[in-house]
Amino acid sequence: MPPYTIVYFPSRGRCEVMRMLLADQGQSWKEEVVTLDAWGQGTLKASCLFGQLPKFQDGDLTLYQSNAILRHLGRSFGLYGRDQQEAALVDMVNDGLEDLIQHLRQQFLHNYEEAKVQYLKELPGLLKPFETLLAQNKGGQSFIVGDQISFADYRLLDLLLNHELMYPGYLNDYPLLSAYVARLRARPKLKAFLESPEHVNRPISARLKI
Repeated sequence: MPPYTIVYFPSRGRCEVMRMLLADQGQSWKEEVVTLDAWGQGTLKASCLFGQLPKFQDGDLTLYQSNAILRHLGRSFGLYGRDQQEAALVDMVNDGLEDLIQHLRQQFLHNYEEAKVQYLKELPGLLKPFETLLAQNKGGQSFIVGDQISFADYRLLDLLLNHELMYPGYLNDYPLLSAYVARLRARPKLKAFLESPEHVNRPISARLKI
């Protein structure tokens, strides 16, 4: 039995970055898929510490809160920078991505088609901090922080790939980010996962059905 279990809805949502990280690190995991109908019954929700999913199990350790899970995996696999300074930068990138994702969620929960148009207008400004950080690190030819992959890279990649589903071809306007995505996607184990039916057929959001 694999030591890791992901309990989540039938979507990428908060968990695809965890799956990408585990796959790229050569790990296996078990999925426990929770339908929206089952979640609506309330029993599982009541058993979750904060009344939320994902729930993540690493052996006998049970974790909630997706960012805590990512930080745990970052520490477990050496994906948290080479020193304290890099770790602080990784945290900063992750927090910036959290802000962007919360903004995206608030925009799209109301009127998807209308929000999709408005959000595209905002996208250059929203992506600029990540382009800046990338450019400052070896001219954009490396990772978002330092010279080794971190959990923040998986999270940024997940966000950029999800945007590609909503706005096919948008990365053509962001050559630095486009090259970054291409480099990460070429990593053999990550490439295999990203091309798998499990990833390709999994929607971004169970609720929004995108």
